Amino acid sequence: MSAELSTERQDRTLILTLTDPQTRNALSEQLVAAGVEALSVAESSEEVRCVVITGAGGQFCSGGNLQQLLRSRRQGAETQTRLLDHFHRLIEAIRTFPKPVIAAVEGAAAGGGCSLALACDLIVAARDAHFTLAYNRIGLSPDGGATWALMQALPRTLATQLIWLSDPVDAEQMHLWGVVNRVTDKGQALAQALSIAQQLAELAPNALASSKELLNQWPGRSLPQQLDAERDCFVDNLLHPNAAEGIDAFLAKRAPGYR
Repeated sequence: MSAELSTERQDRTLILTLTDPQTRNALSEQLVAAGVEALSVAESSEEVRCVVITGAGGQFCSGGNLQQLLRSRRQGAETQTRLLDHFHRLIEAIRTFPKPVIAAVEGAAAGGGCSLALACDLIVAARDAHFTLAYNRIGLSPDGGATWALMQALPRTLATQLIWLSDPVDAEQMHLWGVVNRVTDKGQALAQALSIAQQLAELAPNALASSKELLNQWPGRSLPQQLDAERDCFVDNLLHPNAAEGIDAFLAKRAPGYR
């Protein structure tokens, strides 16, 4: 049975749960398509302020299904190219999603599952969680934007170590390297992610979207270009009703009610 994507709303947070314990929540074409669709719907929903991605059965995601990889290999390059393009659309959908996306990682985030976690804006991981890009062990190279994400987060030598040596790295080490934001006790990653999501849901969604866009676009810009982009976003947000609400609430020493 292919992995399925379960959806649940908790207050203003949409929880997307990868569900297929038999394969430790391996990625499938159906799951990936469901993820893209869920994000598309959530983007236009005023009721959804944050998204949390997690896995069922105490595991995050084991990456690609090896049996499926063998089948696609026999079917030729065109089939595997199509499957990877689908997966990469999900990665791009997460990166360009204008609302916060948080990964809640228990157990293994392996291969494409690690790439999926790295695509999120924030990562909360249980203390016994581990991250591995074990592509080299089966004669493959990374996908899902892992090389891009790691080169943004780590020195080249560490990124190369993770990709070439493929040794599992625990949550504590990833936290020390600045890749994981919060480390929790086993079984508490989702609860901690939801707590963070609740905090973010109280902030102005337009300002969060601008900040995410500025952070995402930074690698391809010079300092003058980034300054211009920051100026334009600042002015747009200042003219948004949420700025008036935020400033008034701050001066009145009350909680703001952003929309």
